[in-house]
Amino acid sequence: QVQLVESGGGLVQAGGSLRLSCAASGRTFSDYELGWFRQALGKERLFVATISWSGTNTYYADSVKGRFTISRDNAKNTVYLQMNSLKPEDTAVYYCAAVPRQFSSEYRPRRSWFEYNAWGQGTQVTVSS
Repeated sequence: QVQLVESGGGLVQAGGSLRLSCAASGRTFSDYELGWFRQALGKERLFVATISWSGTNTYYADSVKGRFTISRDNAKNTVYLQMNSLKPEDTAVYYCAAVPRQFSSEYRPRRSWFEYNAWGQGTQVTVSS
């Protein structure tokens, strides 16, 4: 099982930027697809973005498309979430998640939380208006 540790959360004003990092250990990082999810207080955990094992394929929730960018550095065992033009509604705990990679020829983005079997502890992002 891969272990995940997020960092980079904090308090930012609306319109600002943050970059979240998620460091992995315990398994071969490139054997995993990675995702970011978020959960606002009292609400369900929602999909934000996902990236394939090579970084070639990415997929985003409509709510963050054009503002957030997911990327990974397999040499550093780290996945990132660059968040720009932040809005108060982006306020949430952000979680990194991992799932073993697909081997099919056609990429299918993993957008449901139950598809992932490893999770970080989360990092709080608060966007003030």
